Amino acid sequence: MIHGVPHGVKYRAKLANVRLVSNTFLCGMKLRLLMVGRTVRGHVSEGMEEYLERLGRMAKVDQVVVPEAGVGDAIHQRQTEGTRILAALVPGELVVALDERGEMPDSRSFAARLGAWRDKGVRQVVFIIGGAHGLDEAVRQRADLVLALSSMTFPHQLVRVVLAEQLYRAFTILGGRPYHH
Repeated sequence: MIHGVPHGVKYRAKLANVRLVSNTFLCGMKLRLLMVGRTVRGHVSEGMEEYLERLGRMAKVDQVVVPEAGVGDAIHQRQTEGTRILAALVPGELVVALDERGEMPDSRSFAARLGAWRDKGVRQVVFIIGGAHGLDEAVRQRADLVLALSSMTFPHQLVRVVLAEQLYRAFTILGGRPYHH
């Protein structure tokens, strides 16, 4: 086990190892993005880098990548990836699974939920983004919250950018910053 990541899980470099001391932001709350497959180069990776860099000024953010299943039908791939995802979870962290069938809060409600978790002393939240075929039911069952970013279906790669932006937006809302209009 390396840095709390179970064997067989590819660990990506930590982005922004910065925590603010001020109570303005989510002090002490660590965010982990747990994703199936590496982020493709180009606009997706550039967008993620941009928002995670901004977010990293306000909170500690780690990215963890589990390998795609690669072979087999959609059910087999979801199950294989689901097993890998569940193995990569850290005891005690709050689990948010992104799925099109989840709750769909607006940005202010999402920020309020993050703030409520902060106020309850939640130390670590993991956001799970599945692979091309979505999440296995076991992952959805394990989640403390199943979250949808839209009623529309997005490619799993694009969800990474949208989630990073929404996390950044939530932190600016909680901090009273002018980003959110």
